Amino acid sequence: MAVLTAAAAGAVILPLVLIFGFLLWQGASAINVDFFTHLPKPVGEVGGGMANAIIGTLILLGLASLLGLPIGILGGVYLAESRDRRLPWIVRFLADVLNGVPSIVIGIFAYTLVVLPMRRFSAVAGGVALAVIMLPIVVRTTEEMVRLVPASLREAGLALGVPEWKVVLRVVLPTARAGIVTGAMVAVARVAGETAPLLFTAFGSCSW
Repeated sequence: MAVLTAAAAGAVILPLVLIFGFLLWQGASAINVDFFTHLPKPVGEVGGGMANAIIGTLILLGLASLLGLPIGILGGVYLAESRDRRLPWIVRFLADVLNGVPSIVIGIFAYTLVVLPMRRFSAVAGGVALAVIMLPIVVRTTEEMVRLVPASLREAGLALGVPEWKVVLRVVLPTARAGIVTGAMVAVARVAGETAPLLFTAFGSCSW
């Protein structure tokens, strides 16, 4: 049995190792300092780099995180701690639906909401589109992590006379912090590879 499970694990890992090895074999010689610091050269010319794409990606991820993470975490805490039934159910349903919406549709939404009023493509529009994609992941992950916090911790804080909002802030969130951070990283990794919504929002440029 141990041999079979090890073989199955190897079969899962092997394609990734082969792809990574092939990329290193074919592309290691082309990666140098210029690749990270120079702009792309015109088609047909030797050299150039991807500095504008790297910086642009970091800016978009920063804007998306600035918009999406606080709202998503607060929404997840509300869903986990709320005693109401109707509104949290609606929010969960909408979050699950939003998680299944194609990213290109979200790009069109951000185009209508941000690009058309501003009359130009911008990093802000791209950040809005990516933040919308991040929201359902962060909301649902935060909710699940907060729900995993033992009820005894909440009850201990409340028994000492601590207000409920302070119990959430000082006890629940620190306890669930590792899971919330993991969910945030998953959301950032998800949007880092998105391209379709950026065609309608940030577009692109070969310069700074």
